Amino acid sequence: MPAVNPAYTEIGAFDAKTKLSEILRKVEQGERFTITRRGRAIADVVPSQRRDQRRVKEAVEALRNFPRITGVSDDEVLQWIREGRE
Repeated sequence: MPAVNPAYTEIGAFDAKTKLSEILRKVEQGERFTITRRGRAIADVVPSQRRDQRRVKEAVEALRNFPRITGVSDDEVLQWIREGRE
């Protein structure tokens, strides 16, 4: 599979068909492919944006569920921040 440019790897349609599982594994890891037929680019295979959206939603949910600090005043937290910047 020769590289076309740093972002995409070019692969012929026949090879893409025979190596689909391998290609999908690599796409899952972030690689990108351009499928060609007779040297002409036909399609790009790239990681799904839905996967990224799911990761963002999971991160937001984890932050929402992060334990809150209680018993500390806002002024005290501000003082800690200032001390950390000195």
